[in-house]
Amino acid sequence: MTILVTGSTGQIGIRVVAQLAESGASVRALTRSPQKANLPIGVTAAQGDLLDADAMRQALAGVKTLFLLVSNAPDELTQAINTLGLAREAGVQGIVYLSVTHSGAYTDVSHFTAKHAVERMIEQLDLPATILRPSYFFQNDALLKDLLQKAGLYVSPVGDKGVSMVDVRDIADAAVLELLRRDRAAT
Repeated sequence: MTILVTGSTGQIGIRVVAQLAESGASVRALTRSPQKANLPIGVTAAQGDLLDADAMRQALAGVKTLFLLVSNAPDELTQAINTLGLAREAGVQGIVYLSVTHSGAYTDVSHFTAKHAVERMIEQLDLPATILRPSYFFQNDALLKDLLQKAGLYVSPVGDKGVSMVDVRDIADAAVLELLRRDRAAT
């Protein structure tokens, strides 16, 4: 069967796609621009996005396992809900969903609220899913480099507690292990 990877060209998704391809899995990568995606040999590009129901139905056809990575966007929740509904309709047998650590504890942060709501939807629909809950990415610091260097401080708006950090390569490794486990499991 096939594994569909959403968010396939981002920091984590591109690593997931590459590792799955190296493992010999049948991989389909959802992308808005297949011609720009630069996917590994053997990976099939599926053109579309998470809000395009027709494109998603085509992308999900014949998929056994789904890696659901939805970027931090104003319509993040809508994208995820749409995709989960279509995955259920398509008979997807396993989902690996990339959430965020402590999603339920910080529902005053829109990104966390969306992730928390998606986790609850997975639970309510009794979907066969594994939820990965990473924390702050080490790679995010590259985006903040100028601010961090100018201020001479490393601040994070999380109160007086520290925050654990994780490398996107480690997240991809964990996702691939679980995707392959689910994809290779007997139905």
